Amino acid sequence: MKKLKITFNAPVVLGFAVVSFAAMLLNVLTGGASNRLLFTTYRSSPLSPLTWIRLFTHALGHSGWEHYIGNMAYLLLLGPALEEKYGSKRILLVMGAAALSTGLVHTLLFPGAAMCGASGIVFAFILLTSFAGFREGEIPVTVILVALIYIGQQVYDGLFVRDNVSNLSHIVGGLVGAAAGFLLNRGGKKRRG
Repeated sequence: MKKLKITFNAPVVLGFAVVSFAAMLLNVLTGGASNRLLFTTYRSSPLSPLTWIRLFTHALGHSGWEHYIGNMAYLLLLGPALEEKYGSKRILLVMGAAALSTGLVHTLLFPGAAMCGASGIVFAFILLTSFAGFREGEIPVTVILVALIYIGQQVYDGLFVRDNVSNLSHIVGGLVGAAAGFLLNRGGKKRRG
C-alpha cells in the first residue's frame, strides 16, 4: 500500500491564503493599525509609495474573521484548479490585475471610503472558472449564467442593499476574471506557465 503524503498543490493560492491569515492576525494584534497602514486602500497622496503598494495589498487585509473565512473558502475552492489549469504565473497575474483594478476603481470613485479584502479576486476566480469549457467562437451557457447570477446580484445589492460591501469591486473583479478567461482560453488549448 502506497503511503499518502501532503502536497503543496497550488503555491500561489496557498501562499496568498497564508499571507492573508498573517495579515488578519497582525490586524487583530495591532487593533486595526496594520490594516489602516498596509492592507486597506483609500485615497491618499499619490506621492506616498504606500498609496501604490496598498492598491495591491488591500486584497490581503480583511475586516474580521468572518470576512477572511468567506473569501478564503471560495479562494481555496476555486484557486487550486485554476492554478493547475493555467499555471502559477498566470494565476498570480490574474490576482494582481484583480487587486489593482478593484483598488484603483474604489480609490477613484469612492474617495472618502476605505476598502480591504480579497472579494475582487474571488469574483475574478468565479468568472474565470466558468470559462473552463470555452472554445474560440463559442460562448458557453455557463459563462452567461454565472455572469448573470453573480454580477446581477452585485448590481442589485449595490442599488438596494445598504451595507459595507463594495459591490462595484466584486463587479470589477468579475470583469477581470471574464477577460482573463477569454484571453487565456483563446484557441481552446490548455495553456501552462
